[in-house]
Amino acid sequence: MVTAISYAPVNGIPTLNGMTDLKDTPLSDWHQSHGAKMAGFGGYRMPLWYKAGPIREHRAVIRNAGLFDTSHMSELLIEGPDAFALMQAALTKDLQHCVGKGGHLEPGRSTYGFILDERGHLIDDAILMMEARDTLLLVVNAGMGDPVHKHLDALGAEMDVAITDLTGHLCKLDLQGPGSARLLEKILKPTRKLKGPFPFFSFIGHYDHLQEGVQSTKGFSLLVSRTGYTGEFGFELFVRPDAFVPLWEQLLETGEADGLLPCGLGARDSLRTGAQLPLSHQDLGDWPARNHPWEFALPWKSREKFTKPFIGAEALLEAADTDHTLMFLGDNGRKVENGADVLVNGEIIGRVLTCATDMAMDRVDGAPLSLASPDAPTEFAPKGLSCGFVRVDRPLDTGTRLTLRDARRSIDVTIADTLRPNRTARMRWPLK
Repeated sequence: MVTAISYAPVNGIPTLNGMTDLKDTPLSDWHQSHGAKMAGFGGYRMPLWYKAGPIREHRAVIRNAGLFDTSHMSELLIEGPDAFALMQAALTKDLQHCVGKGGHLEPGRSTYGFILDERGHLIDDAILMMEARDTLLLVVNAGMGDPVHKHLDALGAEMDVAITDLTGHLCKLDLQGPGSARLLEKILKPTRKLKGPFPFFSFIGHYDHLQEGVQSTKGFSLLVSRTGYTGEFGFELFVRPDAFVPLWEQLLETGEADGLLPCGLGARDSLRTGAQLPLSHQDLGDWPARNHPWEFALPWKSREKFTKPFIGAEALLEAADTDHTLMFLGDNGRKVENGADVLVNGEIIGRVLTCATDMAMDRVDGAPLSLASPDAPTEFAPKGLSCGFVRVDRPLDTGTRLTLRDARRSIDVTIADTLRPNRTARMRWPLK
């Protein structure tokens, strides 16, 4: 049985415990030569932020576009007649009812779900991309390629399926923000496939780039996916390692006049938190994966039944209904350390999983607004709002006031049903 990797937060950014030998991405030298503040994450040396700083990087993604090195992520290729059956058993999402209004996963579409152990505890969360019924690409988190690979090998031991770890052989970068489509079109060769609808969680191209697909004007073949980890309109671009640095530099050069910025893990963390997206092994971890804001990843038919069997399903149904992960919004930008106590009326009822400051948000007459909110006043200059996730021992209604307390400070926050308003991730291309 695979055990989830343990993370410990360092300055709000999780790093793997006990890691001394950090790997480099193809862009590590570029990051350092361009003034990036570097730190360890998922076993890799990664940029926290660049000279512009995490606040400007965060706001660049809301207003225009930001570029992220995500080549530390892992990809697994699942091939063979039983590839679909294996992932239907391994992934919590029901692949027969996951596209649009409950449609079957089909070539060119992706879905998101959890990979659980028999206890219903998280091994990892992942995006599954279907190139063909017998060819699937699974994108998992940094450092998780090998554990997930072993888990799938054991589960598929009697199946007609082959699993290949593409980590290091396929690189990914994220181009995120409402200006990303205009920028991407500037560096791609014309193709009819880019002219029509390109819905959220769809993709164009091929993992090995051998089939006719998408190319940049400099000849780099790539897979273009309408996904991301910021809550904003954008793309994940998969390329071969030898094209990774040239593509990165081509995008930055092309987008410089429009304000494109390279962005580090600091902005990635604050953006994903404001977009109410979980961090694997921090917001989802070594406990039953239920009672949280990401229930859409579970195939509930009712609260007593799932639409399909999957690894960990029985344990989830039998788990005690005691732990609840909830979202919160602060009154201002002040935040506490991850792991801080959560109190109601002076009673400790849980702990903080994530607390970040979304620097595109502030309150106007008590209501949270963002730089993307159409009803924001013309002089809106947000100072930031703290937000994140708590794990507590009871359900709490939206609007409940909490105190979060660490060794340095206490802040008051409110249980919320949504965080950063007016996120653009699901907007269609071309943008209106």
